[in-house]
Amino acid sequence: MDIEKMKLKSWQGWLLFFGAMLAVFIMGIFAASITERRAEVISIYANKKVDIPELEARNEIFNANYPREYQTWRQTEDTSFVSEFNGSQSVDVLEQRPNMVILWAGYSFSKDYSTPRGHMHGVKDVHQTLRTGSPGVDQAGDVQPATCWACKSPDVPRMMNKLGVSAFYKSTWSEMGPEIVNPIGCADCHDPKTMDLHISRPALIEAFERQGKDITKSTLQEMRSLVCAQCHVEYYFRGEGAYLTFPWDKGLTVEAAEEYYDSYEYHDYIHALSRAPILKAQHPDFELSQMGIHAQRGVACADCHMPYISEGGIKYSDHHIRSPLAEMNRTCQVCHRQSEETLRNNVYERQRKCNEVRNRLEDILARAHIEAAFAWEKGATEEQMQAALKLIRQAQWRWDYSVASHGASFHAPQEVIRIMSNGIASAMEARLEIARVLAQSGYSEPVPMPDISTKEKAQKYIGLDMEQLRKDKERFMKEVAVKWVEDAKASQRLLEK
Repeated sequence: MDIEKMKLKSWQGWLLFFGAMLAVFIMGIFAASITERRAEVISIYANKKVDIPELEARNEIFNANYPREYQTWRQTEDTSFVSEFNGSQSVDVLEQRPNMVILWAGYSFSKDYSTPRGHMHGVKDVHQTLRTGSPGVDQAGDVQPATCWACKSPDVPRMMNKLGVSAFYKSTWSEMGPEIVNPIGCADCHDPKTMDLHISRPALIEAFERQGKDITKSTLQEMRSLVCAQCHVEYYFRGEGAYLTFPWDKGLTVEAAEEYYDSYEYHDYIHALSRAPILKAQHPDFELSQMGIHAQRGVACADCHMPYISEGGIKYSDHHIRSPLAEMNRTCQVCHRQSEETLRNNVYERQRKCNEVRNRLEDILARAHIEAAFAWEKGATEEQMQAALKLIRQAQWRWDYSVASHGASFHAPQEVIRIMSNGIASAMEARLEIARVLAQSGYSEPVPMPDISTKEKAQKYIGLDMEQLRKDKERFMKEVAVKWVEDAKASQRLLEK
């Protein structure tokens, strides 16, 4: 063997040398970054200004120790962001989509349904919505249990600890009103002592336990989604005690949840027109997000909705939780190299296609409810209507599951379109069944459709006295809710702002 050939050429040697130096340099930077981050953490804990109690619900207390996170959290009060589909402001969805009044006839959502605002508005919006009624006005009672508060405030774990979980759920909504006063914030997701991410709501832990899973073994990246999954999920109030429960025992798909509910013959309400036993979906954001490509690639909720901020050499999570479209340079473009315009149009394209299917399903389903009501008027029997009502239940469950999940048309557009397409098939089949029932009674003409072109007309058609409901709510806000806030401030459960 030629020894000379075994020797590296001069330029090759220098190349290896500089390559090694570069690698050492990069590793040094990486090590320094880790050291700096550790120093940051040590500094935070070394410079704590206050000791925060274990069940501290007042978000302002956290400001002294974590000012950056707190100040960005305060920004969830901002409602200026506008998007083609939902933004940060409260928009009257029933006004935009009167068919939804028909779909929810017999249920409180037919009275009032608006797009959600930021976490800072959580408690206030629950006070103001017509869905919670006006307890205390003219001796009116509650229409909602205390369970309705479960995701709206860090006061909830405080009261669960004080009363016991079951006792909290069994309480009425107004009984907890003076106690549930601080908006969604720090202690909902963080252990106040360590600031580690933690699960503060038992329903999520219980749901995983029934599946044989130990949530305490979750990774940090998994926890950055699971803390969101405490609330952004499908759930129901089980039994007379209104015990908050996630229907995950058979899986996380829309069909699995339906099978779970069917096994208990459960329904949220009987439809006022069709008499179908209806399932009301809540907001299965976590479930549907798991069906999408981002979750399947390990992206957590916080990666997109709470992007990192670097400030003065300190890196922290932005707690101004909102649409990733509001800060695309810190969200989408961290991974995707396309322009903001291209990425935004990609999102809108998916949302528009889902919306097109949604519009079709809502129209067909509203007609099915009205046609079913007409069949009852013509003397249809329960036996004759059984098949049609089952199909209506299936169709509405798929519609509601798809649209109640905010952001699902982006998180998992293929799954959403699949679900709603199956909903259209069930709704069309239901209308055919109703047509057969009407034919048996000798009626073969098209069913006359009422004028439901506006929210007001649709609400009047289903028998709602909206003027009285709004008057009662106005009195509730002035006579009851204001006293809850005053009492909470007087006892220091809510700090003056």
